[in-house]
Amino acid sequence: MRLEAINLGFRYGQGPWIFRNLNACIESGTITALLGDSGTGKSTLAKLLAGYEKPLEGRVSLDGAVFGGGGYRPVQLIFQHPEKAVNPRFKMRDILHEGFTVDETMRAGLGIEPAWLNRYPRELSGGELQRFCIARALGPKTRFIIADEISAMLDPITQAQIWPVLLAETSRRGIGIVVVTHDRPLAERLCSRFIYMES
Repeated sequence: MRLEAINLGFRYGQGPWIFRNLNACIESGTITALLGDSGTGKSTLAKLLAGYEKPLEGRVSLDGAVFGGGGYRPVQLIFQHPEKAVNPRFKMRDILHEGFTVDETMRAGLGIEPAWLNRYPRELSGGELQRFCIARALGPKTRFIIADEISAMLDPITQAQIWPVLLAETSRRGIGIVVVTHDRPLAERLCSRFIYMES
């Protein structure tokens, strides 16, 4: 399966173009780094690839077909700030199982404590919330994951716990990952392919 960006162009409102004529292809089962300094459009491209924004020029396709609409997204975007991706009025149990039932093995592997399920998002740390967001992104219909600086705000212990679980699960299922980062050592440690964004 291929996730492709074809001649993409995007800008916000009447502002300057963030990029134009951008092309990229991500294959199933690969780990691709999206590298670049702040302000080069990495997060914007991540949103376009996941269908959160629509390109003003070009298209994003999944195996040649444009995707979008309602229902579960085959391309899941995990944000840097997990508190922005959850409903603050829901308990974590409801947030976790919103799209599908996350099994106990996955929860344990990511270090999700059973007691956390009865708490609200405001009662958890950023690292604890991010574990839920990762588990929630690994639904049975997920084909690609866009990980947008997901460990930038996390302590080293949490980073060391979540990456192996995410990589093992995506490898087992042939899910492609795009690691959005400005951290070159992290990218070189995790990824075999590289896309460079320049201002």
